[in-house]
Amino acid sequence: MKARPGSAGEASGPPAPAAGLPPPAERGATVIPDRVVARIATQAARTAQSRRAAVPPDRGGPTAPSASAAVRTGSVRLHLALDLPYPTDIPQVCERIQQDVAERVAQLTGLRVGEVTLTVRRLVTTAEASRGRVR
Repeated sequence: MKARPGSAGEASGPPAPAAGLPPPAERGATVIPDRVVARIATQAARTAQSRRAAVPPDRGGPTAPSASAAVRTGSVRLHLALDLPYPTDIPQVCERIQQDVAERVAQLTGLRVGEVTLTVRRLVTTAEASRGRVR
């Protein structure tokens, strides 16, 4: 069976340079705003929190994490604040959440994550989590 030009069986080389464009190094850089990185970190923290601390990923609930980010020349510093269930191994869970968030943010943004600071806002018991807030 012969492969037609442009089919999956044909190996393609690197894309040809576009005519009239300057070299990639001279075209500029992609800038990701702090608030965008913070939103990515918040989502990554929510996912890590549900995996590592067995907290259901409730959007907007009492356990929703928050994040802030400071992006500087290809690297980012993150600060996370979240609730954890009680009882839990706080140092181990926090370390794993920090690693998960750093990996996910680096993967999605291409930035090097220099530091992830994590603040535990409060410890939530099972009864407290199921009870909800009274207004």
